[in-house]
Amino acid sequence: MTGDAILEVHDLVVRYGSQRAVDGLSFTVLRGEIFGLLGPNGAGKTSTLNVIEGLRRADAGSVMVEGIDAAHAPLSIKAMLGVQLQASSFQPELTIEQITRLYAGLYAVKLTRRQILDRLQAAGLGQEAAKPFRKLSGGQQQRFSLMVATLHDARILLLDEPTTGLDPQSRRQLWDRIEDSRGAGGSVLLTTHSMEEAQAVCDRVAIMDHGRLLALGSPRELVDEHRSDPRVVAVARGDVTLEDVFIGLTGRTVRD
Repeated sequence: MTGDAILEVHDLVVRYGSQRAVDGLSFTVLRGEIFGLLGPNGAGKTSTLNVIEGLRRADAGSVMVEGIDAAHAPLSIKAMLGVQLQASSFQPELTIEQITRLYAGLYAVKLTRRQILDRLQAAGLGQEAAKPFRKLSGGQQQRFSLMVATLHDARILLLDEPTTGLDPQSRRQLWDRIEDSRGAGGSVLLTTHSMEEAQAVCDRVAIMDHGRLLALGSPRELVDEHRSDPRVVAVARGDVTLEDVFIGLTGRTVRD
């Protein structure tokens, strides 16, 4: 990490009627950093991503990417982002080679067939180029989605629950791909419910609930900072973990 900010979220507010889904949220993602946004269902993570992605406008506050205000230059911001949604919506009957060519065209990236096949090979999909997207396994679909999100050398990747439903082998492979993206000079903002994932790949994490920031730091820093918090001690079983900190701060109540 170089220490300079690529994404800055300041006092973000998102309302749905009288409800504040995001309530004055602020955080910064550094260049070359993998940053995790953690929170139970309904915490405001998806609403935050929606504003960053330009899918909705903030009711207050600001989002800056590379110093550019997302509200004032949404097209410029979108050109800098790579987005992988939790549920992929690619054309199921097209082959993944055809889909890659289609999205390269949408991103105005000129790729020869050889370059497309090389990218598929690098994603572990070289033998699947002629296979329709719908026939890929869950892990293959996630790896393909991440590859498409990086076709245009995005400055920052936004990953929404990227490994949900994957088996351990596929999850580890996707972690490697995320690390590769950071190694190429990009930054990553991901949401996850997996504390194991957050500890394995994130440099820093923000824990949020009810639209507000509760804690921010590296996984180790958060464990050290909160290991004596009575709320955390009450839920810990043995040595305090990031999951204990998460549950201690956000509560035991199951969210729908």
